[in-house]
Amino acid sequence: MSPAFRVRCHLLLLCLSALRGHSCAAELREAVDYDPWRVFGASPKREVAGEEPYHRALRCLDALSLQGQFTFTADEPQLHCAAFLIAEPGELLTVQADHASLDCQRGDFLKVFDGWILKGEKFPSTQDHPLPTPQRYVDLCAGGLSRGGITSSQNVAMLFFRVHEPGNGFTVTIRTHPNLFPCNAVSPSPSGRFTLVVPQQRRNCSFSVVYPVVVRISDLALGRFSGLQLPSAGCGGTGDFVELLGGAGLDPSKMMPLADLCYPFRGPAQMKIGCDSTVVRMVSSGRHTNRMTVEYRQLEPQDMEAPSGNSLQPPCVSGP
Repeated sequence: MSPAFRVRCHLLLLCLSALRGHSCAAELREAVDYDPWRVFGASPKREVAGEEPYHRALRCLDALSLQGQFTFTADEPQLHCAAFLIAEPGELLTVQADHASLDCQRGDFLKVFDGWILKGEKFPSTQDHPLPTPQRYVDLCAGGLSRGGITSSQNVAMLFFRVHEPGNGFTVTIRTHPNLFPCNAVSPSPSGRFTLVVPQQRRNCSFSVVYPVVVRISDLALGRFSGLQLPSAGCGGTGDFVELLGGAGLDPSKMMPLADLCYPFRGPAQMKIGCDSTVVRMVSSGRHTNRMTVEYRQLEPQDMEAPSGNSLQPPCVSGP
């Protein structure tokens, strides 16, 4: 099985498992005809013609990567529904409920989750998100329709909804906004370039790619050290460092640590990571402004050959 096909199958199963699992918003089970891969399609925003707002129907199980207005109308009782929302890494998402015909007393709901939940795992993790998990849910059905909109903390969010009565439903508008200092993001594609800057804030910022990738880190600036000075107690004791993680899920706190970086360099430092999910995570003490640039591309079969230079053999890849 080729790496690309293996990852595609894994992502499909991962999303389906998430939609069958429990969350504090809904229990999601069947996922017939659902294609979560479309959220990672090439240039989906080109579907928007001119300046006309984009409109389309929302499916019970869906994935959205463009701005517009989306309407869900139940043709039968729909009890286990969710939509994954994703923007560019340097953007935030705003969800505005325009209209709803829901019976909240009977058990209908419409909730926004600040982040993603896949296979019972959250992104950003509880260690990286500024809010505790219960506060990351906003219930629009329970008096939230009059709000001016819910803005995510990163470039991903989710809708959970349940509609019992055929003919009922809701309409939401999704917009994106620039994020001056993005912290925590999921890449919508298997290749790209992203610069992360943490300006003297005590926080952890993760950048996730849901593919096996070759990662190149350059222009790493950590304020504590100069030149190539190495800390004697290891990276964990410095307060400011970068770690590379890999795993099969989406939660960085449950992934395998692969490498630590805690001294500045111009780079690049390269690593092949054959895991289904790859995360570059910056831990900042708040005493310094930290910065790094991440370049990544999907791992190809020829990348499995013997490593050279500063590349390491890809972890998470099983043998033939």
